[in-house]
Amino acid sequence: MLKGINQWCYPEGTSLEDVFTFSKEAGFDAVELNLYNSDGIGLTMDTTPREAEAIVNQASSFGIQLRSISTGLLWQSPLSSPNAEVREQGRKVILKQIELASAMGIDTVLVVPGSVTADVSYDDCYNRSQDELKKVLVKAEKRQVAIGIENVWNKFLLSPLEMARYIDELNSDYAKAYFDVGNVLQFGYPEQWIRILGKRISKVHVKDFSTKVGNITGFVPLLAGDVNWPVVVAALEEIGYKDTITAELSPYAINPRQLPNDTARHMDVILASRSKVKN
Repeated sequence: MLKGINQWCYPEGTSLEDVFTFSKEAGFDAVELNLYNSDGIGLTMDTTPREAEAIVNQASSFGIQLRSISTGLLWQSPLSSPNAEVREQGRKVILKQIELASAMGIDTVLVVPGSVTADVSYDDCYNRSQDELKKVLVKAEKRQVAIGIENVWNKFLLSPLEMARYIDELNSDYAKAYFDVGNVLQFGYPEQWIRILGKRISKVHVKDFSTKVGNITGFVPLLAGDVNWPVVVAALEEIGYKDTITAELSPYAINPRQLPNDTARHMDVILASRSKVKN
């Protein structure tokens, strides 16, 4: 498995040159870039395919691979919104991700499918988001870019059985799971999710979580929480996962170069931990 780090692990405004430099120096194989509005660093809604190709070349000059594209824009324009214009904007975000991924030779884009709220019922979130994803999957299939549906704290897809069914109902080889290990600690066991989702998993995020804290402030550096990393790695190996595991952590308040260094060493420990599992 390759070691990756998300652009969000660096302070807002960090240049791509610094992101690639610090990541390479820390020992990462890949960087996950995010799609931003026009004022963002790197990939934006205004980035052209040619500009995206130039970013690939820049990353390659540092020995860094680009293997997936994330975004936070779908929290602003959820596919589950009762407002058709909001849903349309959400589709535009995903279509832009797909366009750029295709130009960059990237095979997966991360998508948050929607959120259950006081005003959006669970069943409406389920049905609306599926309807919208089916529309963008047409382009995903044409461009051969997988839509990786992420499990997040959105009060939705709360079990691996439901997430597997949700993906299967989309009826596309390019509907996949972007599995986040730390996000399920509050209500499940990541190794069970991995085995149930199986080949549906296209990419993996890693973060750790302290169940003793039990709320949004419970996300902690890798190895500092309650993820049973040896069994998680064993489960990934059981399903034949050999792609990137990408760290998604909040940047340190002091010295932005230290987080990638610490995280890369933690990931070395995690990837070596499989030997501790008894067969």
